[in-house]
Amino acid sequence: MASGNPYTLKWGIMATGGIAETFCKDLLCSPAVRGADDVRHEIVAVASSSSSKRAAEFLQKINGAFDAKTYGSYPELVVDPNVDIIYVATPHSHHFQNTMLALEAGKHVLCEKAFTVTAAQARKLVETAKAKKLFLMEAVWTRYFPLSIKVRELITSGEIGTVFRTIGDLSINSNAEEGSGLSFADSHRMVNPDLAGGATLDLGVYPLTWVFQTLYHLQPEQDKEAPTVIASSNKYTTGADENTAIICSFPGHSSIGIASTTMRADTDPENVVPAVRIQGSKGEIQVFAPAYRPTKYRVVKKNGEAQTFDVPQPADPARNSWGHGMFWEADECARCLRDGKLESATLPWKESIVIMETMEEALRQGGITYPELITTDVYDPKSPLNTGNQ
Repeated sequence: MASGNPYTLKWGIMATGGIAETFCKDLLCSPAVRGADDVRHEIVAVASSSSSKRAAEFLQKINGAFDAKTYGSYPELVVDPNVDIIYVATPHSHHFQNTMLALEAGKHVLCEKAFTVTAAQARKLVETAKAKKLFLMEAVWTRYFPLSIKVRELITSGEIGTVFRTIGDLSINSNAEEGSGLSFADSHRMVNPDLAGGATLDLGVYPLTWVFQTLYHLQPEQDKEAPTVIASSNKYTTGADENTAIICSFPGHSSIGIASTTMRADTDPENVVPAVRIQGSKGEIQVFAPAYRPTKYRVVKKNGEAQTFDVPQPADPARNSWGHGMFWEADECARCLRDGKLESATLPWKESIVIMETMEEALRQGGITYPELITTDVYDPKSPLNTGNQ
């Protein structure tokens, strides 16, 4: 970017849960700590679906943006003229309706992953953003890490030869201390079908991210090949999936991706075994847990030579040394909007749709179903998902 003042992106935050808190704390970090001198972020509005009081309490939690507007409904937030982009931080179940609400109001959107509940919903969001000439991006934050960028560069440069297989896992042992159930209440978003709960949409999106960014994303554009999918799931008592394995086959490229996730065991309690292995003809790249926020990778050559690289997240000493890693995706949004782009080349619309098609097929094969309220691709501004009555 030419020298001068950094491009400022003004954010409206939709929802006040844990992921919104983490994202906003990252927005409040100085861009200088991560070497970003061309963009900056302002939180100008926050909305809770239930009360403006809760939105105001959220500002105290993040310890910043105290002059931001606070709203007690999402419809109020999306018409705030000072907001450039809406960060949709609601449960998966709400993403389609909430993102449509923002797009229809003429706002750019960064929507949390999983993007939607169905592929049809994802296609509708993309069609709407394209028609309205609005920026839209799925918030797969891991893709924008310097570590992820380096891994893709190593693959492209031929460091491990031709990649034939990627294996990824994100699993968290959530067994209850007593009985055979999980530690979550049945109403919890992790296991509640009304909130699109389950291992696939919440955890499985991360190993799938590694499968897609190392296999599908790096395919030449003219040879893009969506995977054939074989999947199996175990259902929890609520009907959500607690344990799922997905095989993605790219026969035209002689490659296979395996993504697994469960709430019944850890990826590795000792954090010694890599969470992701990208295997090629000349060696492999190992990415260490957690798959959603790795800070270490290892390159192992075919002859056994190996080198380990640490890539810690930068922290802001002025913010109690906070730095989680969500600021990288925020910076990408700012640069895309500054440059007049409607989608990110790192995660194009087409790829988000193909990933949703993959998860939808895996859920179908696993016999996992969700209510009509959260699977419809018909936008309803009066939906309880938008008005806060659900």
